[in-house]
Amino acid sequence: MLNNFYIRPADLDFVGSGLVRPECVLCCADGSVYASHSGGGVTRIAADGRQQHILGNTLDQASTGVRNSPPVTVATNGFCLRRDGSFLCANLQPPGGVWQLERNGEQRPFWLEIDGYQPPSVNFVYEDNKQGRVWITVSTRREPRSLGYRPDVDDGFIVLVDQRGARLVADGLGFTNEAKLDPGGNWLYVNETFVRRTSRFKVASDGTLGQRETVAEYGPGTFPDGLDFDQQGGLWLTSVLSNRVIRLTPDGQQQILLEENDPEQLQEIETVYQAGQLDRPHMDTIRTEVMKSVSSLAFGGPDRKTVYLGNLLDQRLYCFRSPVAGIEPPHWSVRFAD
Repeated sequence: MLNNFYIRPADLDFVGSGLVRPECVLCCADGSVYASHSGGGVTRIAADGRQQHILGNTLDQASTGVRNSPPVTVATNGFCLRRDGSFLCANLQPPGGVWQLERNGEQRPFWLEIDGYQPPSVNFVYEDNKQGRVWITVSTRREPRSLGYRPDVDDGFIVLVDQRGARLVADGLGFTNEAKLDPGGNWLYVNETFVRRTSRFKVASDGTLGQRETVAEYGPGTFPDGLDFDQQGGLWLTSVLSNRVIRLTPDGQQQILLEENDPEQLQEIETVYQAGQLDRPHMDTIRTEVMKSVSSLAFGGPDRKTVYLGNLLDQRLYCFRSPVAGIEPPHWSVRFAD
């Protein structure tokens, strides 16, 4: 446990302005902070605060290879930064897929379908430390995806793309959200948002996943979304709706480090969730003064002790100082000048 460590919303600092649904956030050693931009790409915030929107060109059917598709603007949800400086962006709206975005705006499909199924919405994409190995999460097969906001829905899955191509490696998950390897690279951890648990899978040398193991289950108001690891073996996660940042200790204890919500509204959300009636309007109308549905986190700064928080409904990022550093992510040494 981080003894007596707790952050009040009033003590948060803020980074960026005019951001467009900055759901996912990444940090690099040069001080850059990247946030998703649902209008077609990502936004880079330099160490000196300057911002640059890196947006893909709107693509037509002929250039995308997507059958019966109108022009595509990628609504970036989760994304990753590759070693060559390009991005992979998970597209939250039809035609779904994961799209590779170059710094000059060139954009092309990276992954669109698995076994003939083309999901209309993709949640998250993560490239690990092995060259070219990419993990993709699809939250639900239901359309609209809000039909997956149920405790009894478990049709989410994980796709692995590597030198062998794309293959389904895990299925039957409850609204699959962020997924990342642990520091040793032996386990893939994943948040299952609407069954309210964190799971993990043993990763074989060829990328095959073992049986799902439950890491933690959460009580009322906690809907795990983003995750990351610290250097003491702690697993940090964010909870949408309740605006919580929680740390799981190696022995499984849960410590709330930050929280902001309206207790009455949170009880209303719990009631409709248990009734199987949670819907998009509940996600979009959070009654708070500062935070607006935190969704992801990343450790940044020179010592990786500044925690940056992405969110669903604000135009800026939140940040605070942590007593423990985060692990070095695969993209840490990528520089914008590269």
